[in-house]
Amino acid sequence: MTYCVAMQLERGLLFMSDTRTNSGVDNISTFRKMFHFDVEGERSITLMTAGNLATTQAVVSLLQERSKSADERSPDILDLPTMFQVAGLIGQTLREVISQHDDNGQKASSTFSATMLVGGQIGNGEPRLYLIYPEGNFIEASADTPYFQIGETKYGRPILVRAYDPKMSFEEAMKLILVSFDSTIKANLSVALPLDYHVYTTDSLGRGRTGRIEPDDPYYQEISSGWGVALREAFSGLPDFSFES
Repeated sequence: MTYCVAMQLERGLLFMSDTRTNSGVDNISTFRKMFHFDVEGERSITLMTAGNLATTQAVVSLLQERSKSADERSPDILDLPTMFQVAGLIGQTLREVISQHDDNGQKASSTFSATMLVGGQIGNGEPRLYLIYPEGNFIEASADTPYFQIGETKYGRPILVRAYDPKMSFEEAMKLILVSFDSTIKANLSVALPLDYHVYTTDSLGRGRTGRIEPDDPYYQEISSGWGVALREAFSGLPDFSFES
């Protein structure tokens, strides 16, 4: 399985994805699920994927090849004028790939299903963030829904709901997302480190800070153990239930 989070902040966008894929407990591998499409000074686009690995790899490969080959440059993710059109192209490509493997047409529950997150900024447009469904349609993040999750979303969602603040710094947002990932990793063996991240600053129009957090990363270990201690202390500080009352 997978866990990916993309978050919209006043300062820009933050992306993080795990790297575990599995086809059963005895077939576990590490694959990158975060991809970048950049033209320095003109656009920065980040794509994250969840679902059937063959499907997601095919979609990413098509997008990459069509941005390189002269015969396949229409449409081109590096040439489209808006993030809305980029989301539409990715949705169309995803639907195209799934339909090639589904003789009965597109089905959201298909074995070849996948969902994707794409965000970034093009030219003078505002930074945008989209969630793309297997059917190829998509929704955009807003002030009411400022972050998206795909994959194993339920375990890491509570901390995001309680602690997210659009005014937080990238450093605070990284801490928040790492707690969300740690909660998911603790609860689900199909999500695991290493974790890839990308921090995009509004109007930078180029690749921001990127990195990979390995299992032995000291900060992650501190967050993981510290969050467990903090939860136990918070729980102990709550009043006990009284059967008498």
